[in-house]
Amino acid sequence: MPVAQLQPKDYIRTITSESTRYSEADAVEYTRWLATHHYENFHVVSFLLPRELHQDFYNVYAFCRWADDLGDEIGDPDESLRLLAWWRKELNAMYRGDAAHPVFIALKGSVERHAIPIEPFDRLIRAFEQDQVVTRYQNFSGVFDYCLNSANPVGHLVLYLCGYRDSERQRLSDYTCTALQLANFWQDVTVDMQKNRIYLPLDLFDKNGYSVQELFALTFDSRFEAIMREAVDVAQDLFEKGLPLVSTVNRRLALDLELFSRGGMKVLDKIRRQGYNVLKQRPHIGKTERVGLLLRCLPRLLPF
Repeated sequence: MPVAQLQPKDYIRTITSESTRYSEADAVEYTRWLATHHYENFHVVSFLLPRELHQDFYNVYAFCRWADDLGDEIGDPDESLRLLAWWRKELNAMYRGDAAHPVFIALKGSVERHAIPIEPFDRLIRAFEQDQVVTRYQNFSGVFDYCLNSANPVGHLVLYLCGYRDSERQRLSDYTCTALQLANFWQDVTVDMQKNRIYLPLDLFDKNGYSVQELFALTFDSRFEAIMREAVDVAQDLFEKGLPLVSTVNRRLALDLELFSRGGMKVLDKIRRQGYNVLKQRPHIGKTERVGLLLRCLPRLLPF
């Protein structure tokens, strides 16, 4: 039967029959719809990627979107933990050959075609579970450990889909993905505060004589500027360490990777340009700036 076109939180409240079975065609139609209609949607599939990989990217995205929403859209940490445990159970069932949920019915084909191990999927679930119980990080070591599960598996999945399985590319990808996660954190300091989450390391607060209470009071001064300056520098360094990955993959993927990295570094530059005051204004990249990034990257990577 056709899959109802519902976002994850609406789906789990509406679809109650676990005995319902979906065809693979219905399942892939659902993941394609979800990847192109979610309110946080971004361009999951680039026009640069080979057409034969588009559905695989939709399927992987759908898994990530469901896990993310089960963690962030439910509004009850205990219920989120229960649902994430259920999501892991469904993941394990898929790897045993018994996929029932439409996302896993669609994803099963991608996993088999590209021989993707279970680890990156499981690590992503672990990150969303961690978000339910950990809201503060004492130092960068703790933040990096979080990114090990929240960001780096995404890069590994992209590499698997594009035919790369070696540890060296994964190592470079980890730099880039951690940097992208940090850039997003620094961009969204006030957004995360609404969920009572602080990803800026608390030892930077102590070092600069700044408090969590002052952060929630949106106190911007030279102390917070110093915190953000150091945080931005750490992310910039990771972007630069990861950039060599671009020269090790095919040109189409290389351009996508370059654009993501340059986009993340553009966010960091915007934070600098607004004097590190992310408490007053959330930095973002406009459409014209995105076109500029594309034009900047194209000459070096073309022709295909």
